[in-house]
Amino acid sequence: MNMTAAPAKKPKLAVWKFSSCDGCQLSLLDCEDELLAIAEAVDIAYFPEASRATQPGPYDISLVEGSITTPHDVERIHEIRKTSKLLITIGACATAGGIQALRNFADVEEYIRIIYATPEFIDTLATSTAVADHVTVDFELRGCPVSKGQLLELLNATLNGRKPNIPNHSVCVECKQAGHVCVMVAHGTPCLGPITQAGCGALCPHYDRGCYACFGPKESPNPASLTQTWQESLDVPERQVKLALRTFNAGAEAFRKESLKHGQ
Repeated sequence: MNMTAAPAKKPKLAVWKFSSCDGCQLSLLDCEDELLAIAEAVDIAYFPEASRATQPGPYDISLVEGSITTPHDVERIHEIRKTSKLLITIGACATAGGIQALRNFADVEEYIRIIYATPEFIDTLATSTAVADHVTVDFELRGCPVSKGQLLELLNATLNGRKPNIPNHSVCVECKQAGHVCVMVAHGTPCLGPITQAGCGALCPHYDRGCYACFGPKESPNPASLTQTWQESLDVPERQVKLALRTFNAGAEAFRKESLKHGQ
C-alpha cells in the first residue's frame, strides 16, 4: 500500500484588471526574486499581464486593479466576487476610482460628444468608482502605484492567515522617521502629508516637494483644517487647493467632499 501523502493543494491566485494603467500589476511583477517565492506558494491561475495560461475559478485570492467605469465592468466585478474566496483591491483606481474619477466632477456625455466621432458607440458610466462601491472587498491596498513592500506583506499575511501589517498613519510619521525637515514649516510648500496614508516612504518630501497624496486619505483625516492652514498661512489660491485634492484619489470621499468646498 502506498502511504505517501498527497502534496498540499496550493491556493489559487487570480489578478484582474479594470480601468487602470497596469502600474499596480507591474509592481507585482517588479517583485522579481520575491515573485518566484510567491509562485511557489500559490497556483497563479489567472494573470494575463504575466502569462497566457489561465485556469477557471473558483479562486482563493483575487487581486483587482482598476476602477469601475462601464456597465460591463459592473457585471464582471460581480462575477469575480462570486468566484473569489478573498477579494483584494490594489491601487488608487481600485480603491478610490483613480485619476479617471475626475470625470465624476464633469459632464461625461458632453465630453463624449466632443471627443468621439460616433458617440453612440460609447457605452460608459457617468462616474469612475472604487470596486468597494459595487461588491464586498476583503482588503484595500492603497497607492498609485502600490508599494512593492506592502504588496509582499499583504500576500505573505494572507497566505499565512494573519492580519497584514499595513500602516494607517500619515506620511508625516514617515517624514519624522526618516529625519526629513517639514517642507510646509521650513519652506512654506503646500503638502498633503498630514492627511495622506503612509506607504511611499515620504518620497516627495525627501526631495523637498510637498506630498501629492498618492496613497489617499489616512484614517480619520482632517482635510478642512489642512486646507484652512494652506489658505491662511501659505496664501494658497482656492483653485490650487481644489486641484491638489483632485489627483490620483479624487474620488476618495474625504478628498472629494473637501474639494467641492473650493469650487466645482
